[in-house]
Amino acid sequence: MMISCEKAALICNKTQYREATFVEKMKLRFHLLVCKNCPEFAKRNTKLTTLCQKANLQSLTVEDKRRMKELLREEA
Repeated sequence: MMISCEKAALICNKTQYREATFVEKMKLRFHLLVCKNCPEFAKRNTKLTTLCQKANLQSLTVEDKRRMKELLREEA
């Protein structure tokens, strides 16, 4: 039942995006109880996700990216 810290980090990331299964979440919780390092990672990961959600980040559209590339090529 014990998972590695690397696997715990992957599950932690999946949990933040609501992609982890129930079994994965249980494995992560058990790992966080017995590991000394991973709880701090999970705490910081949760904080980062919360901050990103509050920032309401948006990405460029495909068209905006295309235009930006054209401008950069013209300047070069």
